[in-house]
Amino acid sequence: MRPAGRAETDSLYFTYPQFEPPKARAHLGNPAPVAIVGAGPVGMVAALGLAREGVRSVLFDNKATFNDGSRAICIARQSYHILERIGAVGPFLEKSLGWTMGRSFYRGQQILEFEMPDSAREKYRPMYNLEQQYIEQFLWQAIEKEPLIETRWQSEVVGIADVEGGVVLEVADPQGRYEMRADWVLAADGARSAIRTMRGLRLRGENFEGRYVIADVQMAHDYPTIRRALFDPDCRRGGTILVHKQPDDIWRIDYQLRDGEDEAEVIAEENVRASVAAVLDEIGYEGDWELEWWSVYSANTLALDDYRDGRVFFIGDSAHIVPIFGVRGLNNGIADAHNIAWKLARVMQGAAGAALLDSYTPERRGATLDVFANASKSARFMTPPSAGWQLMRDAALNLALSHGFAGELANPRQMTPYTYADSPIVAPDDPRFDGGPIPGAPLPEARVGDGFLSDLLGAGFTLVTVGEALEIDGVETVVLQPGSEATEVLSAKAGAGYLVRPDLHIAARWAQVSPEAVKAALGQSLAGGAA
Repeated sequence: MRPAGRAETDSLYFTYPQFEPPKARAHLGNPAPVAIVGAGPVGMVAALGLAREGVRSVLFDNKATFNDGSRAICIARQSYHILERIGAVGPFLEKSLGWTMGRSFYRGQQILEFEMPDSAREKYRPMYNLEQQYIEQFLWQAIEKEPLIETRWQSEVVGIADVEGGVVLEVADPQGRYEMRADWVLAADGARSAIRTMRGLRLRGENFEGRYVIADVQMAHDYPTIRRALFDPDCRRGGTILVHKQPDDIWRIDYQLRDGEDEAEVIAEENVRASVAAVLDEIGYEGDWELEWWSVYSANTLALDDYRDGRVFFIGDSAHIVPIFGVRGLNNGIADAHNIAWKLARVMQGAAGAALLDSYTPERRGATLDVFANASKSARFMTPPSAGWQLMRDAALNLALSHGFAGELANPRQMTPYTYADSPIVAPDDPRFDGGPIPGAPLPEARVGDGFLSDLLGAGFTLVTVGEALEIDGVETVVLQPGSEATEVLSAKAGAGYLVRPDLHIAARWAQVSPEAVKAALGQSLAGGAA
């Protein structure tokens, strides 16, 4: 929503493009290898990931422009590695605001200051703030350069039917309707997924009682890029407020609604303005400000039982909905898209067995359940679901006023990449290692010469060895020197090896690597296929 007198996309700081439906019509019914429904960040990441693997896709969206408002704003370090892999990271680095610190306050007194893990060996900061409009714009800029991606705006998928070896979509746009066959479909059409509904599927899980208003405000506030959480502030007793700095002097303010507050009333413009003014007074800001946009959301943990339905895969919010606390929603969806892209591409190209696709749900639903476990803790602390939880939360906050250790309970437990330790395509660990990342974990970053370890990885599978190279068909090799920073991070001595997947997760590792072991692990990673 925007202030009275301004159109839906009349922004103070962002110019929304307007996209037309397809003008050339003759080809619209031609078959496509992959159809992606939803051109938000997750759908666009999937399209770019497939294109990097040489797979053509058609991307559908029923809107005429990008999503309005800041929405998802926090992008985690691992997501920046993915953005780099798909060739889109440049403008993100130029525009976004990196941050490492958070502060929590209880009744105006600081009770916690946390630092997310960061060091000179890391290529990217733990977290970046960037409004979702820019996220979509920068991904779109990469898509415009990619000949393997066709995007159809104002194109709504209104029907979906299984056929032998594929799926037929019925698409409606302002010019008419048509059918298009696709070998595979990726549903990235969000929390209210029409594809999920048409397939007769439902999300299951837990609904939290907490409701929040999101408000974007433009103001010249000189506070650094630090995530602020205000518990039980004077301006909203019993509630919680989050404050984030974004580019272009845009500040994101989330404030919790009180029990019994009527949603239609609280989102009326005059009430939003009054609430925002009270928050700004609470944080000591006395300057001018303008209201940009606002919305409302609830904190839920919901997911499909299976992220695959035949030849349809669900990614992002169409597969799962998570609370925003710990900034897990967008980042989880980006990881979904990257995970399915490399797997689907290899199966389609005959480089992997069909069973590789069966690993998508256990890996990514496992990641979602891990997110639920952490996000639910944060959600119960941020928005206590019962009087008992409220009592315990408030007792912890009161204790934190005089005992520093209790302040850690207000730590939001920021997003960390999931380890696919139980995945069917990840090899068992070598017990001879004493530390370092286990199979299934993301490859950690380290300095190598003037660059980083991640700079040396190939586009496909990469074998990282210590001291001596091994030649394996279909696998690129990186050789590290014993005693280097990278080998210390990997806890790897001379003769060791790590097999790294295209999505930067570790497929296998050996204290003493051999060609036979690598080939066996590669076969497992590709479900019996060849690299």
